[in-house]
Amino acid sequence: MRWGVPRERRAGERRVALVPETVAALSAGGHEVWVERGAGDGAGHADEAYARQGARLVEREEALGCEAVLKVRAPLPGEETEALVPGAVLVAMLQPLVDPAPAQALARRGVASFSLDLVPRTTRAQAMDVLSAMSTVAGYRAAVDAALLARRFFPMLMTAAGTVAPARVLVLGAGVAGLQAIATCRRLGAVVQAFDARPAVREQVESLGASFLGMPPLETSAEGEGGYARALAADEEAREREFLAEAVSRADVVITTALVPGARAPLLIDEGMVAAMRPGSVIVDLAAEAGGNCALTVPGETVVRSGVTVHGPLDVASAMPAPASQLYARAATAFARHLLAAGVPAPVPDPAPAPPEDPIVAATLLTWGGAVVHDGVRRRLESAEQRGG
Repeated sequence: MRWGVPRERRAGERRVALVPETVAALSAGGHEVWVERGAGDGAGHADEAYARQGARLVEREEALGCEAVLKVRAPLPGEETEALVPGAVLVAMLQPLVDPAPAQALARRGVASFSLDLVPRTTRAQAMDVLSAMSTVAGYRAAVDAALLARRFFPMLMTAAGTVAPARVLVLGAGVAGLQAIATCRRLGAVVQAFDARPAVREQVESLGASFLGMPPLETSAEGEGGYARALAADEEAREREFLAEAVSRADVVITTALVPGARAPLLIDEGMVAAMRPGSVIVDLAAEAGGNCALTVPGETVVRSGVTVHGPLDVASAMPAPASQLYARAATAFARHLLAAGVPAPVPDPAPAPPEDPIVAATLLTWGGAVVHDGVRRRLESAEQRGG
């Protein structure tokens, strides 16, 4: 089987789906790895490095025309999707719960697609958990961005001219990104406090040296399927904002990381809370792509409101393409090897057989045999059709 690795063409995307060190693992068992020339340039991996590891350097059409294709992002509509071979296996972060439209295009093309952002958070799938890997990068980057934007030192400094108090950082959301932001801010010397609606994360927060800001538990658990936070009702969000108002006003830096899969990010900071912060304070909103945790976030921009800098970065993991690509490639390679071990054929014959009965395959399978087979994505498409009709 040939695995194709094309260069990512989406604006701002500098990651690559496979790095040279993972070529051997994917080519084990007699498989070939075909890498588009220049695919790794954005992440600092030269073509020669792939060639030394046994990859074949090819043109774009050849990489996309392989029996199996490994990407970071969904293929662009039109020419890129049409370049995929019917029956080919596609592995990428397709994000179908955010935008289900590419799933329809892949189904029409007859591509068997697997979405890495749907990998279940189980012990067996831990090595394939791309979302956690990318969240680790995003949490680190958010802390570094916050330190650069802040108008004060993160650590306490003792000088001949006197002592400078450390910055006070508040992290909202203690998932993977939040925990990495906490750890990085602590390493930089800041005093860190963290909030999460899930009381179960208190121990993880405190183990990193931060204090946990806990509110009385909600009537219904804030933890949803797979350990992710669930979408809160409007009154629950209002209760959170009321509880957080004082802590936000005292913070020099607020890093927000609260996301709900397939839904708009919860609103944790409203305009009044921003106005109550001291001039020079900073908000870094990692949920900007999903609408933002702050009411004043402008996705992709850094704005100043009431003297407060509100930073809404997009494609945060792509801002650190070398480590992000390394982590992505390891997880994606583990997933690809799992597909092979589970018996997923490439190309998938027509008519397509039933997909293998494997929990990881079932959770990530998006399109198969010319149809969208993921229940959640299919429901979203049906709902969109009904609204349009």
